[in-house]
Amino acid sequence: MMTVVGAQHTGGRVADRRYGTPTPRTTSEVHGDEWVGFEAPGETYEHVAFIGVDLVDADNAGATFNECTFRDCRFNASTHTGAAFVNCKFVGCSFFDATFTDCKLVGATFERCTFGLLKVVGGDWSFVGLHGADLRGTSIVGARMREADLAAVRLGKAVVQHVDLAGASLQRAELAGADLRGSDLSAVDPVATTMRGAIIDVQQAVTLAEALGVVVREDVPRR
Repeated sequence: MMTVVGAQHTGGRVADRRYGTPTPRTTSEVHGDEWVGFEAPGETYEHVAFIGVDLVDADNAGATFNECTFRDCRFNASTHTGAAFVNCKFVGCSFFDATFTDCKLVGATFERCTFGLLKVVGGDWSFVGLHGADLRGTSIVGARMREADLAAVRLGKAVVQHVDLAGASLQRAELAGADLRGSDLSAVDPVATTMRGAIIDVQQAVTLAEALGVVVREDVPRR
C-alpha cells in the first residue's frame, strides 16, 4: 500500500556541483511497492521523496516531477512519454527495458542505478548527471544531452545516434563498439576516450582528427 508522509526532508544540498542538481529538499514522502501500472496523465509532483516504489510496467503519459527524489525504485519495463523529471535525483533505481520518449530530464542525477536495455527517444537530458553509469547496450536516439556529465560512462555497443553532446563531459568514457553516427562529438577527446570499434560517420571522423591536431584537407596535391 502506498503511504504519503508529510513534512519530511531527505538529503542536503551539495555545493559547487557542476552537473545535475544538488539533492532536492523534499516536503513529503511516498513509500510502498505496489504502484504497479501507475497512470497519472498530466499529474504534477513537487519536492516528493519516492522510496521503494514499484513502477514496473507504468504508463506515464505527461506526468511532471519537479525536484523529486527516487530511492530504490523500480522503473522496469515502464514507458514515459512527454513526461518531465526536472532536477530530480535517482539513487539505486532500476531502469531495465524502460523507454523515455520526448521526456525532459534536465538537471537529473543518477547514482548507483542500472540501465539494461534502456531506450531514450528524443527529449532534453541537458545537464544530466550520469557519471560512471553503465549504459552498455542502451539506445539513445535524437536526444539533447548538452553539458551532460558522462565522465567514465560505459557505452560499449550502445546506440547513440543524432545526440547533441555539445559541452558534455566525456573524460575516460568507454565508447568501444558504440554506434555514434549523427551525434555531436565535438566534446570527445579521442586520446582520453576508449573508442575502438565505434561506428562513426565521415564528418565525425574529421572532427576527431582535428581534435588530434591533424589538419584535414579535401584537396589532394597532384604528383
